[in-house]
Amino acid sequence: MMLTTEELKKEIRRMCDEKGAIILAHYYTIGDIQDIADFVGDSLALARKAAETDAKVMVMCGVHFMAETCKLLSPDKIVLCPDTEAGCSLADSCKAEDLKKFKDEHPGYQVISYVNTTAAVKALTDVVVTSGNAKKVVDQLPKDAKLIFGPDYNLGNYINEVTGRQMLLWNGGCHVHERFSVSKILELKKQYPDAIVMAHLECKAPVLAAAEVKGSTATMLNYAQQSDKKQFIVATEAGILHEMQRTCPDKEFIPVPPEISESGLECSCNECNYMKLNTLEKVYNCLKNMSPQIEIDPEIAKEAVKPINRMLELS
Repeated sequence: MMLTTEELKKEIRRMCDEKGAIILAHYYTIGDIQDIADFVGDSLALARKAAETDAKVMVMCGVHFMAETCKLLSPDKIVLCPDTEAGCSLADSCKAEDLKKFKDEHPGYQVISYVNTTAAVKALTDVVVTSGNAKKVVDQLPKDAKLIFGPDYNLGNYINEVTGRQMLLWNGGCHVHERFSVSKILELKKQYPDAIVMAHLECKAPVLAAAEVKGSTATMLNYAQQSDKKQFIVATEAGILHEMQRTCPDKEFIPVPPEISESGLECSCNECNYMKLNTLEKVYNCLKNMSPQIEIDPEIAKEAVKPINRMLELS
């Protein structure tokens, strides 16, 4: 018998209580999942929560690298991933074997890796960063340090610009944020002349130049909550609008559409197909069956946790 949405939510919460589980959800997941989560946040906040929780079981509703991060920080806990096919185009743009070759070609360089990477890439990394703490972490490294930053070129380029560094940049990108364009923002600005433009740091430089607020999802959310402005044009994955609208019901949030969608047709918002693989049915099934569980090779895990812990110390 098919359960209704409300029945699924009730059963999920019942099983969480029964099994000592918590649900962690990224801002980019669907609204129904955010509504039943114990904690909703960006990558940095989710990593911190994974490090702090005393729950026996964590259900990570996001993408695969986020579930890996949870397991790295809590190796003795059970980490469930509702859909192991929920990958990340940015993580896919940097393979461990390619990074190792690049490191070998640049001796004496430290590697800064964006959190949107596999455990195997983190194992080759000196310090991990998120969009929310990248500048803070880089600012604390020696001024004469030779640095490689990857895999997000746009974020690395922005950090170079605001810190005066000359980090070597990996040429990777997020398929969602790469689709935003200045022309779409300018069209929306004509419709909503008083709106504040906010853009994620994974966007291209021209898009960031057109934005008044640049930062992580948490940065944009906090700004919207504290601002006395009533309209916001938002250039990031459209899932964040659920939390923005929930916490700011008297304000209007306008998603920037992609220049061209993956189907080749224009659409009203820009979504991550990987994040949307998380559904209530999959959360229900993974709790019911306690599967699929995330496991990481112990040798990789031993090295991969070090740059994450360094990030948490520096941020």
